[in-house]
Amino acid sequence: MEGALYLFGQVVTLLLIALALGMDAFSLGIGIGMGGIRLRRIIAISTLIGVFHIIMPLTGIVIGIYLSDMVGDIAVLIGGGILVILGVHMLWSAFFGETETSLINTTGLGILLISFSVSLDALSVGFSLGLMAVNKWLAVSLFGVIGGLMAGSGLLLGRSVGSWLGNYSGIFGGVILLIFGLQFIL
Repeated sequence: MEGALYLFGQVVTLLLIALALGMDAFSLGIGIGMGGIRLRRIIAISTLIGVFHIIMPLTGIVIGIYLSDMVGDIAVLIGGGILVILGVHMLWSAFFGETETSLINTTGLGILLISFSVSLDALSVGFSLGLMAVNKWLAVSLFGVIGGLMAGSGLLLGRSVGSWLGNYSGIFGGVILLIFGLQFIL
């Protein structure tokens, strides 16, 4: 009975951590989705974010014992910088009317940058998990599934809101990314 209660408490704790990590992906998804995005792209981005939410904590677990303090701060700054760059790019596209679609929606590099940036906090969590007696496979599985589902939900919500906002959706999406990135940096 005591073992089952311990496992239940661990699952609940890991689920709450997974939800907290997924909020970044959800918020970012709203901003990206406002630019108008196809369902196939939503699935691709959500899946990749889920995969990164598995890879990053695993990486953090492996190297966390030695480098947690130093890399944790750097990881947050890198993630914030990437989000700021993507937000500025969206704003540039919205104000100066580039004929091509935004980097975020069209290139594999944009999707990789998004997935990487929203998963950097999972790297920091992985550092902590490396020092704790916790079911690491359960943790990273929950992080991946919840992160992917929350990213998809945010993208779908953003797409719906973006259709209401019309041409201004790129501006709002860029501002959201920019603010979110600056929040990491500052």
